[in-house]
Amino acid sequence: MAIELKPVDVVVVGLGAAGGVAVLPLARAGLKVAGTEAGTWMTKEPGKFFHADEIYNNVRGLVTTGNKVRGEIPTVRNSPTAPTTRGNTHPMMNAIGGTSIHYHAQSWRFNPWDFKVRSSSIKRYGPNSIPKGSTVEDWPISHQDLEPFYDIVEREVGVSGRAGNIQGKLTGRGSNFEGPRQREYPMPPLRDTDFTDLMAKAGKSLGWSPFRGPAAINSQDYRGRPACAYHGYCDRGGCHIHAKNSTAVTTIPEAQKFKNFTIFDNAQVTRIQTDNTGKVSGVLYIRDGKEYFQPSKAVLVASYAYENARLLLLSKSKAYPNGLSNNHGQVGKHHFGHWMSALTALFPFDVNVWYGAIAQGVVIDEWADDNFDHTSLGFIGGSSLHAYHEKHPIAAAAMGTFGRAPQWGSQWKAFIRENAGRTAPAYLQTNSFPYEDQYLDLDPQVKDPLGDPVIRVTAGPRENESRATAYAATKTQEWFRAAGAIEVSGGGGGFGGGLSTHATGGTRMGDNPETNVVDKWGFSHEAPNLGVLGGSVMGTMGARNPTLTVQALAWRTADRLVKNWKAIAG
Repeated sequence: MAIELKPVDVVVVGLGAAGGVAVLPLARAGLKVAGTEAGTWMTKEPGKFFHADEIYNNVRGLVTTGNKVRGEIPTVRNSPTAPTTRGNTHPMMNAIGGTSIHYHAQSWRFNPWDFKVRSSSIKRYGPNSIPKGSTVEDWPISHQDLEPFYDIVEREVGVSGRAGNIQGKLTGRGSNFEGPRQREYPMPPLRDTDFTDLMAKAGKSLGWSPFRGPAAINSQDYRGRPACAYHGYCDRGGCHIHAKNSTAVTTIPEAQKFKNFTIFDNAQVTRIQTDNTGKVSGVLYIRDGKEYFQPSKAVLVASYAYENARLLLLSKSKAYPNGLSNNHGQVGKHHFGHWMSALTALFPFDVNVWYGAIAQGVVIDEWADDNFDHTSLGFIGGSSLHAYHEKHPIAAAAMGTFGRAPQWGSQWKAFIRENAGRTAPAYLQTNSFPYEDQYLDLDPQVKDPLGDPVIRVTAGPRENESRATAYAATKTQEWFRAAGAIEVSGGGGGFGGGLSTHATGGTRMGDNPETNVVDKWGFSHEAPNLGVLGGSVMGTMGARNPTLTVQALAWRTADRLVKNWKAIAG
């Protein structure tokens, strides 16, 4: 029998990038909030992380808190008829702050086109432009609807960058293709370097408009936290000076200033309970070997996309025999990951990208989204091109030799000694879309340590995204060559199946409950006091990192709950 706790107004399941943002407007509004997190603070002193350590962070992988995520690694198959495999690691982590602790901190708004892919593509290229088998729909909201929440999060979390479009006027400093924004970023972009200057000059020589990408990293002192130290170990590591703006050092501590917000760490939520009317009534969780029931008037599910779908599918009841909010069979559907591709260039001179951060880069937007004419290209969407800093010694020792030396022996050693500082990376992020045979469901055989099925990911390569990635790779090669590179390698497709750090869909938002799980505010079509936060509600993936969009959506859902409390939770 579960131990029943005192009721609260709202339970937020997961305190990562999404839940860690949502708790702040809820707490400020005076609602009594219980934040449940399967992990805990990364150290005994909240927000303090390991210093630069390539072996600890990058080779062995940042140690996750708790065993939940390690025991719930999803199984994977490329198609419904393909054999299922299971990896050794999970792309996400359990901790207060979640993966926002060790992410790259790229903090992008989506392009206005991303919200209207279907209608815009059909209007410009005809109905046959929609990829075969795709279930893509227009989002039920526009960039304009989300813009005020982008603006809020950029300030509450702290984002550095340079605006390209302020109130409809191009500034000539940021992206020429971004949607209109109210005002400039709260901080200027991360510092320029010889490498960023080199790549910007090369882009301009091709007639393109390079710009500095936005980052949730302080470029100057911000709200009591210092500016980036550019030590070069941002990837997969927490920032020990708090310059990288994880929710663990920004919105969560801010919410903790209110006595109505309580964190329950090491609390693994196993089920969401419902009452006789079909409304959610609270959550069951396990903590220190004991089961607790936390009653609440509303529940916001803010796990990663895989776990959002899994928790809903596991939460069966008389009202929801196939899983919570799944009477229309849409939980787990319309899943997709992010297509990415990496290239490396060899220069005849040192480019010195050992320091800095991955988010400290130069970006080309000409070949992203629908920013170029796709007529006769055989695909829709595109890729952003991002050349960046941050290289580590061990990784550099394992780099390719561009066919100029063997991958072992004295010649290999000589090549590495001479050229390790002469290579620089770039990666592409490609728009991706949902398909009818890509989905999440419960694995019929593999279970977690509690005896519950893990999620099964069915996703594989698609021609549209493959073509878009290949096209953008040729543009990246052209860009590197213009900068003086003598060799360029890579350019193959990245995610085409398997587990993704940018997994999306599975609880898609939309006006039609026959094809979507939540409405345009992020609340269930079937259980009105259940909200879903995170990438699982997204209908398309932009040609850039989704974190800021996830956070803006989370704030918007929380704001809706506050302003319509009686109607939603009463």
